[in-house]
Amino acid sequence: MSLEQIQKDLDNLRAAVPELRGVLLASNEGRPIAHVLPQESDPERLAALAAAASSLGRRMTSTLETGTLNEMAVSASEGQLFLYNAGNKAVLAVLGPTGANTGLIHLEARWAAREISERF
Repeated sequence: MSLEQIQKDLDNLRAAVPELRGVLLASNEGRPIAHVLPQESDPERLAALAAAASSLGRRMTSTLETGTLNEMAVSASEGQLFLYNAGNKAVLAVLGPTGANTGLIHLEARWAAREISERF
């Protein structure tokens, strides 16, 4: 998959859920691959954190023998972070506001993660 196609998938996700604060695809090593983030955001830092959280989630599911990690959610007082497994090489991080339509976010982000994982 080309970087251009990945960026298009992220742009489409952001357009499908306008309330999102940002979207980032990170390698499992913690490097940003593509993103649609507010200018004040630090994609390097967010990629590192997303990869670390995803790695912890994978270790937890392995230890608990619950299968392969699909997704994780972190809810805070002023926002939400959803992490989706995007194949063996990447993690999709989706930032939303508190009270966001999580059903719509999951529907669109799962689709994007699946598309990326099939082509990346």
